[in-house]
Amino acid sequence: MSSIKDLILTATKASDCQEVEVIQSLWSGYGKISRYILTGSDFKKIVVKNIIFPTQPNHPRGWNTNVSHERKVKSYQIETVFYNNYNHLCDNDCRTPQLIGTETIGAEQVIILEDLDAAGFPVRKIDLTIEQVKVCLKWLANFHATFLGEKPENLWETGTYWHLSTRSDEFIAMNDTPLKQVAKDIDQLLNNCKYQTLVHGDAKVANFCFSKDLKEVAAVDFQYVGGGCGIKDVAYLMGSCLSENECERYEQKLLDYYFNELKIALDKTDKHFIFKELEKEWRDLYPIAWADFTRFLLGWMPTHQKINSYSKKMIGKALKNFNY
Repeated sequence: MSSIKDLILTATKASDCQEVEVIQSLWSGYGKISRYILTGSDFKKIVVKNIIFPTQPNHPRGWNTNVSHERKVKSYQIETVFYNNYNHLCDNDCRTPQLIGTETIGAEQVIILEDLDAAGFPVRKIDLTIEQVKVCLKWLANFHATFLGEKPENLWETGTYWHLSTRSDEFIAMNDTPLKQVAKDIDQLLNNCKYQTLVHGDAKVANFCFSKDLKEVAAVDFQYVGGGCGIKDVAYLMGSCLSENECERYEQKLLDYYFNELKIALDKTDKHFIFKELEKEWRDLYPIAWADFTRFLLGWMPTHQKINSYSKKMIGKALKNFNY
């Protein structure tokens, strides 16, 4: 059986490699992401995502169920598919790490990627200014434009890690509220929208890597990429990096910016869509998408800080679609 070192040397044509840093452990003990320095290769540094499926998962919030485990296993398989089959379609306006190689070693999966730090994207952020949010929204707009109308073959049929069909445990844990009562209707409304693309599925600020001048980004972590309405990524991003007051204050400004960038990106393609129709559909679904994610939070961690006044306002708007 080949070792990870053997795989790296073969994929990069290096004469030697050395693990110099564990960038992070994967969620619930499913492996790690490491940085390697190479000798005798065109790549000086690479990043290796080594997925090891544990015999006893250790979820930090106690969600150690078969449903949870199977979702994670599938998510890593889908990420490998994305890098192998879709990643090359992402241009510099929706930059992703270059794939160097993927391999399965027994029960382990290995994804070997370009090091985005070395490629000019070394900055990670927790909170963003409005201008920095716009940089991420531009990335999303270009990603959504690239894949608008594409079928999610061998990806999640419905992208995002919180969608209802994979979150039965959390749904059961929810209190019985109007949101719970219409959760299936919300899910159906999002899934059946006319204009579908591929969504990143976990477009939080932590998954964006910034250039030193903070004017460009690349994105990572494609475990939950799949079909859906692009506004789901937009709502989730804004919730990940803005306070409730900032969401309230800048909502329209940021949505206007996103749709302007989406139109610019679509105009560069040979795809023909009625943009005004697309924009109206996705704008109308913005509070629906926000309520959908909040539904997940209310089952997963009902004390979460993201369940705030703005989230409750979005739920109120969403419920009006169902005569609540």
